[in-house]
Amino acid sequence: MPSDSHPPVREPLASLAFGAVGVVFCDIGTSPLYALKEVFQDGITVDRVHVFGVLSLIFWSLTLVVACKYTLFIMRANNNGEGGIMALMALALNACRDDPRKTAAVVSLGILGASLFFGDIIITPAISVLGAVEGLQIVSPSLRGEALPVALLVLGGLFIFQSSITGRIGKIFSPVMVLWFGVLALTGLSNLLEHPDVLLAVNPVYAVQFLCEIGWKGFLVMGAIVLVITGAEALYADMGPFGLKPVRLAWFGYVFPALLLNYFGQGALLLDNPAAVQNPFYFLAPVWARFPLLILATLAALIASQAVISGAFSVIRQAIQLGYCPRLNVLHISDGEKSRVYLPAVNWLLMIAVTTLVFNFQSTSALASAYGIAVTGTMIVDTVLAFIVIEALWHWQRIKGLAFLAIFLAIDFQFLFANSLKIQTGGWVSLGVGALVYIAMTTWIQGRALLHEYMEEKHLLFEELEQEITGHLVTVEGTAIYLARTLKGVPPVLLHNLEHNHALHEQVIVLTIVTKDEPYVDEEHRVKIRMFGKNRKFYRVKLYYGFKQNADVRRALELLNREGLVFDPKKASFFIGSERVSFRMRSPMPPWRRGIFCFLFDNSTSPIDFFKIPVDRVVELGVRVEL
Repeated sequence: MPSDSHPPVREPLASLAFGAVGVVFCDIGTSPLYALKEVFQDGITVDRVHVFGVLSLIFWSLTLVVACKYTLFIMRANNNGEGGIMALMALALNACRDDPRKTAAVVSLGILGASLFFGDIIITPAISVLGAVEGLQIVSPSLRGEALPVALLVLGGLFIFQSSITGRIGKIFSPVMVLWFGVLALTGLSNLLEHPDVLLAVNPVYAVQFLCEIGWKGFLVMGAIVLVITGAEALYADMGPFGLKPVRLAWFGYVFPALLLNYFGQGALLLDNPAAVQNPFYFLAPVWARFPLLILATLAALIASQAVISGAFSVIRQAIQLGYCPRLNVLHISDGEKSRVYLPAVNWLLMIAVTTLVFNFQSTSALASAYGIAVTGTMIVDTVLAFIVIEALWHWQRIKGLAFLAIFLAIDFQFLFANSLKIQTGGWVSLGVGALVYIAMTTWIQGRALLHEYMEEKHLLFEELEQEITGHLVTVEGTAIYLARTLKGVPPVLLHNLEHNHALHEQVIVLTIVTKDEPYVDEEHRVKIRMFGKNRKFYRVKLYYGFKQNADVRRALELLNREGLVFDPKKASFFIGSERVSFRMRSPMPPWRRGIFCFLFDNSTSPIDFFKIPVDRVVELGVRVEL
């Protein structure tokens, strides 16, 4: 299995750009399946004026939000090459660490953005796969009723075989998506050549005239236009394995032109055949090519869904490492030379949510009425956090930073207000999921803070411990390693052991694992050792990891030997506190959160498994904690 101890080794630029097409642009690449169709579902007449207006809105939305905001600006705010809401939050935290109020605000914003991201995640696989298989009714009208069961079957298989799909077929993702964008370009171009005048729609005047003409319905249209830019945040979130330049090359050199050709080709088709509005994507292709196109579209939708699910795993893993989420079982699946994370609990929860969503909404039109509000919320958070980074770390002039904030917030809020009309028709689903995730994560953060305060109050310095140790203690040969949550003092599990067993090993190591606000920490900077004690050997050891890395205690023990801390790792005993949390009557935590925290705490993965501690050398001691 490849190690994640270091950033991935960079391949040639062209190779990385090729790989980025198969990962970064999957979500936005499936939007042509349903986006233009949904724009005209709200009673908008299919004629030249309206088609030109819609195409102009699509062009400028892709240009301003995706090409300018994300590709040119936000992607520059990467955390040592890593992107995503958690990486951006960590970067913003570095900018305001000296101000507790700003720090709390940044964490709240980051958690809100991540929560809304999960509200979006459950809809993306559903609408992508449904949008692809709805082509069945175009290929063969007799199969009109088969789209729903086929979609459920495809999605069910995706989740059931999730742990093996990426490792076995991940290598075909990029070739399939490169082919997909090529087909998008060719099918669009073939129709565009019939009406090349639709290219005049790049003039923003058509968009303005269109919105002025339709009045309040413009909000409905903008709520559908947002479907064109869903997946824009993936350009930033998934840039880590590829880098800034390859993602930009893939976008401007291939993906962006292919999307524009397809959307403008669909517009040209509608000028000739307004009835094709029922599914302009599939009507772009000649009859003989529609079935192969259906197969390719389903594969592209599957890959897009897989990319979104993998993104969910990655965000949760980073949240766990940063302490914003309970420990969950994290597995690694090999994809050639790469290693991807797989979280079984998250996978099954997503499966239940996505299949329930498909079963209840049953069509892309119904799902489109629920899609967008969570996406735009995440985009607003991205804009605000990027502004903090621009101000504090890039040292832009104040007026330039405010201009960035004002322009892109105005666009984001325009989309948010338009999508707020969808709340009653299904938007409440993504908001509800986001709210549940937000409550769970903020409860966990508050509970961990209280737990930290409790440990700080009870902690004893090593110097004080030596003074209290009496000669009646039995000295045990060998090394004892105590896992500690706090960065200073004697951990409660050590005191608990002394109180009950009246014995102490001749060498004691107190080990704390620290996650830094950066993606990777080299092994050269992994270990920090401090020695205490005159008569006995006490060591405080801190292990530093990045938020994109998994702690591996077994490997760390070898590093300790290399740093001069001599002991036999195979004979060391690990002492771990098994805390049982309860709340006093006047606990600072609100009563309604207490049960949630206890549930999350009791169901988090054991540190033995999570930190890869040798299970045959572990002693667990029960410690009661009253918060």
